[in-house]
Amino acid sequence: MLETSTVVLPDFAAGAVNLASARLGATGIFSTDEFFAPLSRMLNDDPASFDPDLYDDNGKYMDGWESRRKRVPGHDYAVIRLAMPGRIFGFDVDTRFFTGNYPPHCSIEAAHVESGDPTDATVWTEVVTKSPLGASAQHFFKNADASKVWTHLRLHIYPDGGVARLRVYGAAHFDWSKVGASEEIDLAYIFHGAKSLAWSDAHYGHPDKILSPGRGTNMGDGWETKRRRGPGHDWAIIRLGHPGVINRVLIDTHFYKGNYPDTCELLGAYLPEAGDTFSEAEIAASEQWKPILTRQKMQMDAEHFYEGDQVQKIGPVTHVRIAMHPDGGVMRLRLFGTKA
Repeated sequence: MLETSTVVLPDFAAGAVNLASARLGATGIFSTDEFFAPLSRMLNDDPASFDPDLYDDNGKYMDGWESRRKRVPGHDYAVIRLAMPGRIFGFDVDTRFFTGNYPPHCSIEAAHVESGDPTDATVWTEVVTKSPLGASAQHFFKNADASKVWTHLRLHIYPDGGVARLRVYGAAHFDWSKVGASEEIDLAYIFHGAKSLAWSDAHYGHPDKILSPGRGTNMGDGWETKRRRGPGHDWAIIRLGHPGVINRVLIDTHFYKGNYPDTCELLGAYLPEAGDTFSEAEIAASEQWKPILTRQKMQMDAEHFYEGDQVQKIGPVTHVRIAMHPDGGVMRLRLFGTKA
């Protein structure tokens, strides 16, 4: 059984990226105990699942991190290296499917390590005080100070038990002051702070995936919409990591063969005061943003490069709207340019 959350996410999740995403590179580097289920499962991007008939050598198979029943003083904890350094807005400690084996309480500490992983000398700061947890539920905790940049977390569970998923909502930290005025950089890279804010459909894959590192591992590693049966087309609005001037565009349909878009186009706008959510009126207005790339014919399983006169010079932009006509899948979007 796969349980997709129907819980309304808190405001701090709007426009945020999951810094604890295994797909983006977050890693569990230590746990006091993972007898029943390994720490790595807690960072999986897919929602937790449950198979009542599935067992392994140590007992019931659980989709998360689960320690054994503690028979000595103390409590269990785990250390996680975030996918990227970032500011943290809040957390989701999800105990779904853990009913008689969830921890009654948890707390979270954070640390900033310049290079490598924490040592005994690392200073930890408590960002979530010891708080109650319930059975098979999502528990949201807001971070009171979202200004600091962290690289690692330490999740404490009291005294033992299981956590299905840990989501860490925040923003990637990238030091744009170190980027030269004429240095070309990917403005749409999630590690540089880019984020999708609105989209028409994400049935098979979230548009954040097109901002991810690498070229993609399979068809599930991109943004793909369901088959459109009516008028219109699919689109996504992306906030760039920094205002910039786009010089070169790459649209990659890697792995998409019978489901790539017929055509794609790219529009842009300079909206430095825009928020993390877009109203219906703002979404409608985005259809009139300035064209950066006019509609281009796509090919299956191919990288499509555009530069020179193919890319319209519209000046600095903060947001782009990529449109697929009529629907389909895109693996990666790269927007190379200079910061404004």
